[in-house]
Amino acid sequence: MSGSPKRKATYADLEAVPPHLVAELVDGELYASPRPASLHALAHSALLGVLYNPFHLGRGGPGGWLLLSEPELHLGEDVLVPDLAAWRRERMPEMPDVVGFTLAPDWVCEVLSPSTESLDREKKMKRYAREGVRHLWLVDPRRQSLEMYGLHGAHWEPLGTHTGPARVHAEPFTPLPLELSVLWAR
Repeated sequence: MSGSPKRKATYADLEAVPPHLVAELVDGELYASPRPASLHALAHSALLGVLYNPFHLGRGGPGGWLLLSEPELHLGEDVLVPDLAAWRRERMPEMPDVVGFTLAPDWVCEVLSPSTESLDREKKMKRYAREGVRHLWLVDPRRQSLEMYGLHGAHWEPLGTHTGPARVHAEPFTPLPLELSVLWAR
């Protein structure tokens, strides 16, 4: 005999998660993760710092992007919280005053942690493709690697993996080189 069907998690369930956890809804399932450990937080903060001035503010770079840390994305029935996300200004000229964004970003970056890597690589990557996110980065501070993906049709195509202290021009932020060593500096 099978048990009763599992109840789909709701936004109310997500709101009930304690604030020291990051909560997401994927396929009607609630995921609650601890705040990231130090290597994750360092890579996340460093990457935001490197991209914010030239791409968000247009200082020393081309501008044209709205870049956010940990935005809540309301994509269909899923509620996702990527580590970083960015929208081209032509698609989102001004920052809306909202709790959750319904417009899918143009770029998403997930910084991998042991506790969330399979969720990021499997379910969340599929959701981002479904919603038409054009660029996806996976940053792994333990392996000191950056994986880049581009959306082609409904599927992700690997655009390259770079490791260690590499200096790369990473899509969609190709105008300026990205020094990966900055992400791993302790």
